[in-house]
Amino acid sequence: MEEDTRDHPFAYGTAASTLAARNGSSRRLTDDEFDRYSRQMIVPGMGKEGQLRLINSRVLIIGAGGLGCPAAQYIAGAGIGTIGIVDGDVVETSNLHRQIGHATSRIGMTKVDSLITHLRGLNPLPTYISYPTHLTPQNAADIISQYDLVMDCTDNPATRYLISDMCVLLCKPLVSAASVQKSGQLIVLNCPPTAQGLVDGKYAPCYRCCFRKPPPPSSMVSCGEAGIMGPVVGMMGVAQAGEAIKILASALHIPRQVTEDVPETNLQQPTLLIYTYDLESAVGPYSFRALKMGGRRKSCFACGAGSTLTLEGVKAGNPNYEQFCSIPTSKANLPPEERITAAAYHAAKEKGELPEHILLDTREKEHFSLGSIEGAVNVPFGKLLMKAASIKRGGGSSTDLLPIESSKPDTPIFVVCRTGLDSQETVETLKELGLDNGGKRKIVDVVGGMRAWKQDVDPSFPFI
Repeated sequence: MEEDTRDHPFAYGTAASTLAARNGSSRRLTDDEFDRYSRQMIVPGMGKEGQLRLINSRVLIIGAGGLGCPAAQYIAGAGIGTIGIVDGDVVETSNLHRQIGHATSRIGMTKVDSLITHLRGLNPLPTYISYPTHLTPQNAADIISQYDLVMDCTDNPATRYLISDMCVLLCKPLVSAASVQKSGQLIVLNCPPTAQGLVDGKYAPCYRCCFRKPPPPSSMVSCGEAGIMGPVVGMMGVAQAGEAIKILASALHIPRQVTEDVPETNLQQPTLLIYTYDLESAVGPYSFRALKMGGRRKSCFACGAGSTLTLEGVKAGNPNYEQFCSIPTSKANLPPEERITAAAYHAAKEKGELPEHILLDTREKEHFSLGSIEGAVNVPFGKLLMKAASIKRGGGSSTDLLPIESSKPDTPIFVVCRTGLDSQETVETLKELGLDNGGKRKIVDVVGGMRAWKQDVDPSFPFI
């Protein structure tokens, strides 16, 4: 981690930091700062005072990917004085179509160091602090407590809930965004930041207030699974930077304590901005929708009255964020006789030892179109689950799940997916619907999915 050696006027919770943040600094801008930020300072509402607030501010960007790269560029360009970046991954070729702060020459470098290299070329004046690690319940408080505003640029629900809880406990405003495939969303939370338990209806919500429950595990797909359009995630990252600059320049990031009233002029209706990009339509505009959200909920687990959430509890593992979000793991739930490795399946097929069978590939059609095992038929996992749910409600026959007619009810079914998780759930679903004919028909999972096929059978397979 790079040491921050710049003298910084903020001391969290002190009168000096509050005064400096609200009124800017009495120091003069340097010639370099004046030249660099002049076009920004003449915008109505900014001025010298707003610019000095930015220079005195500290922003933490969690995630140096598709959201974090454009957000960091505009934060650095605006002259934020100290910028911390958290990310535990390294730059990969597949990142570069959307993660514009990285470069081909920096493939294999940690994302935080790659992005900071890019930002220094853009603006050498800010202090950049790298955290080449993933944010965890154990390190979150130590990192977040050093900053005035947090930008959540991550891609998984468990980390989003962790970040929001930390911002509530540490009284930090949070600008949160998410994006996948052709849509994105943005929301400003806990701003102005207020003490835990303030719930008279006029205070800004936290992430848990707006999203009480995480999405079901089957719907939680990463960019690697579902895909992502670069302009979509880029637009969300740029919007995050805009919100952060507005908050810091107007000093809305100053914590409001229990005894302090919040000026009505600083209160805004919390809004969830949703952006949709219609890739399949040759004409027609993109769409923005703004959904009004409620304020703090009295019963909120994190910020509500009587909340038991504490910094010590989070660090000790309470709550358990992965359990709360039911994050799937690679642990096998099926018995050994219902599983076969990709290499064993291939060998048996090559030797002619496999009987006539059906091979279901549950990847999305776009993945399937890039390459598949010979003879496989495509039944996307999401559509399979929806059809199975309809059958359970009496809307059809279990045989409707099979893509081809089979005159033999004992014809074995082998199931393969992208990484070996969806296929296990598919096997269990098919058995629940009685397609195993009381055990007479074998339904088998291909362990590790197409990733294992590439690793152990065909290195040239175009796995994405």
